[in-house]
Amino acid sequence: MSILQKPLVTEKVTSLNDKGIYGFIVDNRANKVEIKKEIEELYGVTVLQINTMRYAGKKKVRYTKSGVNKGKRVSYKKAIVTLKSGSVIDFYENV
Repeated sequence: MSILQKPLVTEKVTSLNDKGIYGFIVDNRANKVEIKKEIEELYGVTVLQINTMRYAGKKKVRYTKSGVNKGKRVSYKKAIVTLKSGSVIDFYENV
């Protein structure tokens, strides 16, 4: 299974793409060295810096006729990747 789960396509991260900064949702157990290796092999670019952050799953409560349903969203890890100037990742090339 791949370390990279999906690219982050949010308004904030998309605005940073012009500067060579991209975002990915990655496996919770992955470290920066593994993430860097995977991105360089998959996209053929040079990675300068990686910042990672973990997000805890939020608790959710829904009130229904049959009672209260409690649950939790899945926790995930996010990686913000800075590429060497001139390197570009095109997420839509295979679509």
